[in-house]
Amino acid sequence: MTNVTFKQRSRTDWLVVHCAATSPDAQVRASDIRRWHLAKGWSDIGYHYVIGRDGVVEPGRPEAAVGAHVRGFNQVSLGICLIGGVDAKGRPENNFTTAQFASLHALLGELKARYPKARIQGHRDFSPDRNGDGRITPDEFIKACPCFDVGHWLAAYPLAD
Repeated sequence: MTNVTFKQRSRTDWLVVHCAATSPDAQVRASDIRRWHLAKGWSDIGYHYVIGRDGVVEPGRPEAAVGAHVRGFNQVSLGICLIGGVDAKGRPENNFTTAQFASLHALLGELKARYPKARIQGHRDFSPDRNGDGRITPDEFIKACPCFDVGHWLAAYPLAD
């Protein structure tokens, strides 16, 4: 962890699911992402949580701190990053493990209990609605991240109330 003083979030409106855009064989940890983000000149890792291929949940940036993971929403959101998300050629792919999805589900359940008004969605769902039809469709995605439809996944595996 870096020795940084973070600006504190005033509220939590969003729980945002991301991917690291790494291949399925990459064994990446929060410390690796922290190093990448520091190399870009950031103050620390941008995500609050990182979920490894083995399902281990690691802390990133302190939960109360403003993150650096979705432009325009960092002040009011928490970022959760799944390791993986692209194939060997760098194309978007839902290649997350059963352990990762189980850990994501458990973590979202815990966070939703702490922040009951927060909405959950994927990074790609923050793309602009360019045609104004009220939906963000694949042709409007700025990024494919997290490379699966978080809303559909949650509908199939709802969180406990």
